[in-house]
Amino acid sequence: MTPVLELRRLDFSYHDGKKALQDVSFSVGEGERVALIGPNGAGKSTLLAHLNGLLPDEFGSDPSVFIFGRPVCAETLEQTHRQVGFLFQDPDDQLFCPTVFEDVAFGPRQFGADEAAIARIVRQSLEHVGLPGSEDRIPHHLSAGEKQRVCLAGVLACQPRVLALDEPTSDLDPRGKRGLMDLLAKLPVTQIMASHDLELVARLCPRAILLDSGRLIADGPTLQLLADEKLMLEHGLEKPHSLQHLHPHGGRSLC
Repeated sequence: MTPVLELRRLDFSYHDGKKALQDVSFSVGEGERVALIGPNGAGKSTLLAHLNGLLPDEFGSDPSVFIFGRPVCAETLEQTHRQVGFLFQDPDDQLFCPTVFEDVAFGPRQFGADEAAIARIVRQSLEHVGLPGSEDRIPHHLSAGEKQRVCLAGVLACQPRVLALDEPTSDLDPRGKRGLMDLLAKLPVTQIMASHDLELVARLCPRAILLDSGRLIADGPTLQLLADEKLMLEHGLEKPHSLQHLHPHGGRSLC
């Protein structure tokens, strides 16, 4: 079966010469929820940006990222944007319209939906994230949790088959985190998320991939990786409090 997404020896350096990703390879199957974990500067956000075609600035002749078996390149960029929805870490980077309706409608409108369909899609998307009737609200008057939900509604309005989420709970209070976690758990799409919230990762993602200094360090069952205190400490992380009673049983370390 063709993977939903596949990375084949992905390398990437920024313009200043900093090596952000080095020889990263893995694949994700239909319906998986996978966490990207690692210290600051590990390459998590950079990797997610490749899945949606936000990086690199220019595509070479030898693609390293594949979505449903098709390479992410200039010729497939529009299709990639439809298939892979990207949720930014900071909602204010994603909200730029005067009303919630216009923000959620932006994607479908860019993809050519008619106004009647757009109104229906916006209504359904807002209902899906628990914000019915919010079309006329001003995005920057919303709480952090509401902003994140509006951003997610805007992504869902494009009907993606994959969600790439960058630190989705970073600015949320405990209630906001629980609400977003419950929402993500119910979404029937493949999800890959970068997060420092290892309690969230433990509850939501059966599989985790550990990155450090742009390299893939380990890939395996989340609870096994997070319970490996030695592995966590070696890569700038801490074993979550909820797993202090567990002992590691492997995980596939690539060190």
